[in-house]
Amino acid sequence: MDEKQLFAMALGLTEPWYIDRVVFDAEKKRLELFLKFKKGARFLCPECAEGELCPVHDTKERTWRHLDFFQHQAYLTADVPRVTCSRHGVHRANVPWARAGSGFTLLFEALALCMAKEMTVAGMAQMMNCGQAALWRILSRYVADTVAKEDYSAVKAVGIDECSKRRGHQYVTTFCDLDAARVMYVAEGRESSVFNSFGSFLTEHNVDPSQISDLCMDMWEAYMKGAQDTLPDAAITFDRYHVMVLMNRAVDLVRRSEASNKWLRGSRYLWLRNPESLTDKQRESLERLKPLDSKTARAYHIKLALRRFWQQPNQEEANQYLKRWYFWATHSRLGPVIEVAKTIKRHWHGVLRFITSRITSGIVEGLNSKIKTAMKRAYGFKSFEYLRTIIYLVAGKLNFPSPTQC
Repeated sequence: MDEKQLFAMALGLTEPWYIDRVVFDAEKKRLELFLKFKKGARFLCPECAEGELCPVHDTKERTWRHLDFFQHQAYLTADVPRVTCSRHGVHRANVPWARAGSGFTLLFEALALCMAKEMTVAGMAQMMNCGQAALWRILSRYVADTVAKEDYSAVKAVGIDECSKRRGHQYVTTFCDLDAARVMYVAEGRESSVFNSFGSFLTEHNVDPSQISDLCMDMWEAYMKGAQDTLPDAAITFDRYHVMVLMNRAVDLVRRSEASNKWLRGSRYLWLRNPESLTDKQRESLERLKPLDSKTARAYHIKLALRRFWQQPNQEEANQYLKRWYFWATHSRLGPVIEVAKTIKRHWHGVLRFITSRITSGIVEGLNSKIKTAMKRAYGFKSFEYLRTIIYLVAGKLNFPSPTQC
């Protein structure tokens, strides 16, 4: 077996393609494989995809970057034929080793997709001896094409959350399929209009927006308006995590108002953490502070009571429990706590909905941790497209085609 046959087998070349010559330049660290097709060969028309093989009209030389050969850059060069189709005229035929219009082989692009899930594009560019802009084009193209073909027909419950993409209150909003635990849509901003674009996204994927039965999100007014306008049939569950964040913030504000109380100094996280998360020493410290006649202790007990709401067995008992809690909170004479109670009152049905739906943004929060890492990978690039591309790569669970399917 000579070197031509060896490289042909490694590339998986099939008839009528063959390797005509191999050029290796050790000084330039470059390996070049020159490919040709057998005389008289016929090729499929790219417009027909299937059908009769068409005769060659003419050829044009093209070069593609391939996977490195050890420490040497490898390139494929071939005379790509144009074929004459009886139905579509003259068109450039596709080659089996590269995507139409790409300057890279399918295997090179497949490696880039795998690496992008684990490292920065800047690091990939250095390792693969390739420009960052070229890698971004590869990633963006594959992600866009794959998202367009993804099947979202089974989506019922959607979680919505925002991430800050940079300082200055600039956000991206993610729409997550809670059952599949994956990001399905990424929008720029956090205005109500992001729901309009999400509705269009569903329509483009032949998904009836009315099939979305549940939404889980925080109490951001813009999201509420967008959801009511675009997905009026979906029941809204306000995420318990965000509700408890509001309550924790109120407890902390009450503690700050008692800054002069020497017994409360250094106790901030004792009041904010969940009891089961405290160490034995912290738990002992908290038990000494709870009996004190302090506003903070009262706010803390109201917080614990709100935590017990999420454990109610059914809607009726939960409604009665929340009414009693609301009365206690609004009569506590603690301003921040009263404000939280009034907020819950304004969003009563969405808070109570949790008892029926039992959906939370826990999955979304888990995806957001991946997304925040993804944002660091996209650091330095102002294009929202690049950020969205990386988010889909790490949290979209996309079904990318294998190199042989492209």
